[in-house]
Amino acid sequence: MMRFNDKTAYIPGGSSGIGLAIAKKLYSGGADVVIFSRNEDRLVKATNHIKDGVDEGGKIEYRQLDVSSFEDVKKVMEETVTKVGVPDILVNCAGRSYPGYFEDISYEQLDETMKINFYGVWNASAVLFPKMKSKGGHIINVSSMAGFIGVFGFTDYAASKFAVIGFSEALRSEGKKFGLKVSVLCPADTDTPAFEIENKNKPPETKAVSEAANLFTPEEIADALCKKIGSNTFLIIPGFMPKLTYHLKRLAPGLVEFIMDRIIRGVQK
Repeated sequence: MMRFNDKTAYIPGGSSGIGLAIAKKLYSGGADVVIFSRNEDRLVKATNHIKDGVDEGGKIEYRQLDVSSFEDVKKVMEETVTKVGVPDILVNCAGRSYPGYFEDISYEQLDETMKINFYGVWNASAVLFPKMKSKGGHIINVSSMAGFIGVFGFTDYAASKFAVIGFSEALRSEGKKFGLKVSVLCPADTDTPAFEIENKNKPPETKAVSEAANLFTPEEIADALCKKIGSNTFLIIPGFMPKLTYHLKRLAPGLVEFIMDRIIRGVQK
């Protein structure tokens, strides 16, 4: 059991999927956890799930929050800091994905995707970075394998997740002076409620690429992340094959493109 006693964790997007699994892992390890989401019913259910079966956890609270609104994030986060304290751990996990052919993705969808997936990360970091740098800590921003590989059908999603990695790399450089660590979590496909919704919209080419990879559980992703909290690891990529894919993308990008193109052409024929 990893221990996080005397640590306070804020998790935007902590009411379901990977964020919920991370929240339970940290809470079980003794951390005081605050989860954030727009939907209060989901927050209540998530809070009960986090406490279920845990005898010696920390404290758990929730707040309603729209990460895409800077005004809302500033108000809610500052109120939470006043009551709960400055977090030692911030996991920006709110996100969504609606895959489709590029021509079918509207500007409105792009705008909303960027506001949730990237601006949400920016907004929470903008409010909490100045407060966290006085004590150090760890900010983990959730990207995706689609943050370093542009995947067919994910034009708006990949754009938002690439942005998360670039932002985090720059923020990491600025945080070093204050002992404030910044990392990026890049999970592969994970069996979450959001993944079920995503599968309803995937073009057949995207489904074929996805089916060629392993499907992870939220708990596997949470375990991989929690082992790296407090470390200087920048990219946290759970699983052997996703790690291999990342290194192949860096060292032999043409090979990765060839493999993906072959899968896509097979579907298109």
